[in-house]
Amino acid sequence: MELVLNNNNNLSFETAKGVVKIVNWFIAELDVKESSKSTYKRQIRLFFRWVGEVGHKLSQLTRIQLIEYKKALLGSGKSSLTAGGYLTAVRKFYEWTEAHKLYPNIAKGIKSPKRIQKFKKQALTIEKSKELVKLAEDLPLRDKALINLLIRGGLRTIEVSRANIEDIVYQSGERLLMLHRKGRDEKDKFIVLTDKVYQPIKDYLESRIEVTPETPLFVSSSNNSKGERLSTRTISGIAKDNLKEIGLDSKAFTAHSLRHTTATNIRRAGGSLEDIQQVLGHESITTSQIYDRMYREEQRIKNAPERLLDTFI
Repeated sequence: MELVLNNNNNLSFETAKGVVKIVNWFIAELDVKESSKSTYKRQIRLFFRWVGEVGHKLSQLTRIQLIEYKKALLGSGKSSLTAGGYLTAVRKFYEWTEAHKLYPNIAKGIKSPKRIQKFKKQALTIEKSKELVKLAEDLPLRDKALINLLIRGGLRTIEVSRANIEDIVYQSGERLLMLHRKGRDEKDKFIVLTDKVYQPIKDYLESRIEVTPETPLFVSSSNNSKGERLSTRTISGIAKDNLKEIGLDSKAFTAHSLRHTTATNIRRAGGSLEDIQQVLGHESITTSQIYDRMYREEQRIKNAPERLLDTFI
């Protein structure tokens, strides 16, 4: 059965075929990356599945049903963050239907669940940061360069994997590493390569043969993929192995912990939120604010006023 145009000039669906058609139409007109389209398609399909399971029709939905859907998402065990993503897809869908005069935007004003933003991965203490850097001194040249870049540059593993030798440039008297940041199409962001970051990279590159500007910055040394771009999985493994070596063997400490460590150490050293935003490449400074809260919490524990009571009574 085809998608039907009813007397109110609205689209309604009666079969799975109709659902597929309206979903595909909506996704096709989204002005986003293909990867984002796939995410929205998966999210909006879940909404339609829920609509069918509870016995509603698209033309009969009201704001009340959308609030019910929000509760259903949370009730299914999804986190506030995940549920918020699914609701974003629903809001976009109804913005689209209203623009096409198909259905009114009943999702307008439907809020995502509130969440307390707290990273699951922990940052290293200053002492452990120094211990890891010291340990890296005795690692193979590639791993030494990698660990220093991760803990001093705050890069995501995908950003490290994407980097090529030609991405190291010289500008305004400083060496920079141009980065293909998450969610961006071009390498238009950068970090400054200080001497302590650049020298290990330089030593590593000089140890390699047959390199060109287009060659990956970090390559595999295993027999099966020797010379190929280092994968995010391998980068994560190298970081994890060395974190274990300094006694940090738990799920809370991974390669991403080194990114958190970069930000936290900037704050510990007196850097501002703007400094953290620039180094980590956050689009919004709101994301950077969590590191200020982490720092304040750390200082609260370190200088606990409760200890004053032990000297008083």
